[in-house]
Amino acid sequence: MTDRWVDLRADVDRFVPEDDVLADAREQAARCGCRPVAPAVGAALRFLAAAISARAVVEIGTGTGVSGLWLLRGMVADGTLTSIDIDPERQRAARAAFVAAGNGPSRLRLINGMGLEVLPRLTDGGYDLVFVDAAPADHPRYLDESLRLLRGGGIVAINGVTPDGGNAAGQSIEAAQEVARRMLEDDRLTPVLLPLGDGLLTAVKRV
Repeated sequence: MTDRWVDLRADVDRFVPEDDVLADAREQAARCGCRPVAPAVGAALRFLAAAISARAVVEIGTGTGVSGLWLLRGMVADGTLTSIDIDPERQRAARAAFVAAGNGPSRLRLINGMGLEVLPRLTDGGYDLVFVDAAPADHPRYLDESLRLLRGGGIVAINGVTPDGGNAAGQSIEAAQEVARRMLEDDRLTPVLLPLGDGLLTAVKRV
């Protein structure tokens, strides 16, 4: 990666500043050993949620709340974030961050469990946006679930789809290539790959 590209990525990350609540959530992520989304990815998630006036959002991979904070800031004021994570300690940290940012209980639905086990219990066509920040090998299965959950005009966004995003293992690269191919070939979707953070693959489900 050239110095010019490194500088550009740093500029993109700094373009929308993060406040103290987000900074604290990032510190918690470092303590818990998880990797939150890059600031530029967070800003993109806020943008996507705001662009469609998202009211109901699903997040797979709560972490310590960094991406959830960005999503909530783009959603309508009475929207609800359903966030799923297998680690209860991280979710406790995320809940504290959400509350510190002024989000009341009605805006939060935190579910402790495996994403692929929880998602089948959620309502078909009941969501405006699905954000996936989970193991790359499972991305194709998450895409299937996302398409079921999304209403027409809804958005799916999958984080960490580029090889330099820590997906160097063959299985992960193959899964990233498969999910990208399926998005491109699915007539229901209008996809784009955004070179932000570890790669943000997103698509609109056509009405």
